[in-house]
Amino acid sequence: MAAAAEGFQVRLLPEDEFTHDPGTAENYNESMYFNVFDAGKRAGAWFRIGNRPNQNYAEMSMCVYFPDGRVGFMFARPAITGNAEMNAGGLKVEVVTPFKELRVTYTGELLVLKEPLQMADPKIAFRNNPRVPCRMEMTYTGLSPMYGGEMLKADGSSIEIDPEKSFAKAHYEQHCAAKGFIECGGERLDIDGHGLRDKSWGPRHWQAIEWYRWCPMNFGPDFGMMFNVMSDGKGGARPSGMVYRDGVYDDITACDLTSNWDKNEYQTDLVARIRTKAGKTYEVTGRVVALIPLRNRRTTPDGQELTTRITEAMTEYRCDGKVGYGMSEYLDQIIDGRPMGRMAGH
Repeated sequence: MAAAAEGFQVRLLPEDEFTHDPGTAENYNESMYFNVFDAGKRAGAWFRIGNRPNQNYAEMSMCVYFPDGRVGFMFARPAITGNAEMNAGGLKVEVVTPFKELRVTYTGELLVLKEPLQMADPKIAFRNNPRVPCRMEMTYTGLSPMYGGEMLKADGSSIEIDPEKSFAKAHYEQHCAAKGFIECGGERLDIDGHGLRDKSWGPRHWQAIEWYRWCPMNFGPDFGMMFNVMSDGKGGARPSGMVYRDGVYDDITACDLTSNWDKNEYQTDLVARIRTKAGKTYEVTGRVVALIPLRNRRTTPDGQELTTRITEAMTEYRCDGKVGYGMSEYLDQIIDGRPMGRMAGH
């Protein structure tokens, strides 16, 4: 598990794999996310369900990266009446054994895009591309220890947070093996690969963070990592993450990340120079294989329109002579038409 900052402790219990009491914060969010990549097929997918029980809806996302470069995507905000389960919009998560085995299924539709950048304007994307029936079943088996949990005070009491400035009060991740299939419009994609899953809960506004660069990856069953470079809210950046090797997690203490961009200011490739708590260093290069731009928009009580852009890219990574796959997820608040992280030099 990730080390707690001085004066704090981290708590993670098996029951945290299930849903929590949402409390009274209107923007409470309980989210589970999974990705998987089959290196032999150069294909992958990610799935997310986020319950917002105090707003009576869930956020459901389903995304598939096909071997030929097409991207399948679907998003919905189905109505829910509580926080009893992670099951909405055709996407369902079942905890078989906490921290060891979870099952994810989907039955619904998928929008299949030959040109995934069309999703920058969802109206155009949904008008110009076919929606086809889709069915997915995937079993996730934990490979690594758990990373993260709920940050508490040193005495074990909760930390007070401002719901309007919160992204999550608790968060954890785990590297996994994943096996299953995705059937889409008469095609079947059998998947036998690796990925990363995460869970978070607590009040969330997507606009609570100025920008971040989240990069989870796997190089096989015994080597993976996740690094995250995030705005510190003061014009700088702070790194976090871990390297999974030899059955343990080694916390990342420094990450020098350089990205290259296309004309739309979407990432095309990256280089990360990493140092860990154990004193090890790694150089990771990444090349985007396929990217789909997504967004979240919110109007504040005073009428201000806020837009968050999240570019979701299947990425081929190289490190220590190994080739692996994962995501480069770049989140930015859009100010005057431009992503904040780019304007800050990140």
